[in-house]
Amino acid sequence: MVRGPRHVAAVGRLFGETRLHTSAPAALTWPVALTRSAAQPAIEVGTFRRWTMLAATTLAQAASAVAVHGPAFLIPALVARSGLSLTEAGLVAAAPVLGTMLTLVAWGAVVDRRGERLVLLVGLAGTALASLVGTLASGTTSLAAALFLAGAAAASANAASGRVIVGWFPPERRGLAMGIRQMAQPVGVGVAAVSMAVVADAHGVTAALWVPTAAAALAVALVAVVVLDPPRPPRRQQPADSPYRRDRYLPRIHGVSMLLVVPQFVVWTYALVWLVAERGWSPGAAGVLVALTQVAGALGRIGVGQLSDVVGSRMRPLRWVAFAAVGAMAALGITAHLGWGVAVVVLVVASTITVADNGLAFTAVAERAGPFWSGRALGLQNTGQFLVAACVPPVAGLVATHAGYAAAFGLAAAFAAAALPLVPVREERELT
Repeated sequence: MVRGPRHVAAVGRLFGETRLHTSAPAALTWPVALTRSAAQPAIEVGTFRRWTMLAATTLAQAASAVAVHGPAFLIPALVARSGLSLTEAGLVAAAPVLGTMLTLVAWGAVVDRRGERLVLLVGLAGTALASLVGTLASGTTSLAAALFLAGAAAASANAASGRVIVGWFPPERRGLAMGIRQMAQPVGVGVAAVSMAVVADAHGVTAALWVPTAAAALAVALVAVVVLDPPRPPRRQQPADSPYRRDRYLPRIHGVSMLLVVPQFVVWTYALVWLVAERGWSPGAAGVLVALTQVAGALGRIGVGQLSDVVGSRMRPLRWVAFAAVGAMAALGITAHLGWGVAVVVLVVASTITVADNGLAFTAVAERAGPFWSGRALGLQNTGQFLVAACVPPVAGLVATHAGYAAAFGLAAAFAAAALPLVPVREERELT
């Protein structure tokens, strides 16, 4: 929603840094890939407040990742303590992922109509409440239902947190800011891995759900204190038709991202298994290496985001990442097939490269879709990625079983190669 001068002045008194420029009575402008004239007023916030909002939305996204991906680390306890089969435990752990996938677009639509702050507060509060209900679950069905609802609520952070960043950061800083925000997923997964699994082993599955409950509650508190809705122009100043009807730019980015999910999840899913089964590593040592690759991948997202700011383009770096993913996965397939020790080093490189595209595509979608469509566009972006990600483990596992891990790595390189001609470099507008 558009904030008025009184609201902005109140915030300014609180933080001492918000400014309202009103050189003309024209409407507020949305700072997303739009040329802002000197005659248009614009709400601006100080550097400290802007980065504080980035921290809050990054925490919100990390809390979402804990709620959605954390239950996967409960599988051993579900099998050992609850007597479930591995398949049954896997279905319970998949419940929050299903809830997220089914509600991403709906949450995006609410963001487009009601604003980012409201969606973050309601969604994160719902995540905390559903996770709390999970701590009281007495059976497998009630636990799965609570996890589903937690995932459905946690999906709110995906579109809303990205929109806050795109709305408040200028184009020349958005890539870096979104790269930092994209660190939230691996950080959240890492937090869940080192906390939920340990608590579940010591005190039970339901006790472990206090981790996502606390993470979501903390995120709600921080969002309530620091996050503001970015300014938007009046709807009459924006095109009335869908951005999907104007050109093929957004569908092409969705397609590129879906194809590049394949190498990312092949490596994420089977790196540890390959190190143990093919390279003879202990599970502990393999787990440490995989954790380090998560850190490297998070830093890579920041680096690529900063690169996009420097070159003034999201699509050129995205194509470079796709090229690098093809080379890295092909090299991994070849070295793994030949049994060379350097394959482990190539694995680390591939793990870093294959996650680097996420922030670039996410930022580009929000910039092109505009203030009244980007919520739904980001929801579609994530939904497509979730659908592909759900298919990758079983298909790649089938290939690895019958043709070997090297073949699975090589097949992932082919998907990355298919993404190259789809990257809409020529259709991209210069960042303004």
